Amino acid sequence: MSQEKVDRYKKEKANRKQTMRKERMMSIVRKTVLAVVAVALVAWLAYSAYDIHESNKERAVAEVNYSAVTDYLNSLSE
Repeated sequence: MSQEKVDRYKKEKANRKQTMRKERMMSIVRKTVLAVVAVALVAWLAYSAYDIHESNKERAVAEVNYSAVTDYLNSLSE
């Protein structure tokens, strides 16, 4: 091995614990971000399905008779 390679190996060996810790942390961060994205996607799909289900239900229709109001307004204008 050349002296350059030996020096590089010694430097890598000295920083191996820090490097491994960084790799583990990045792995945990990556997994956490993926889990959050997956939960958000599932929640969005569930909300969309619920919204579609609710929009397909029939709604009660109420009729309002405004004849008394119309008569009152007409009596005011006379």
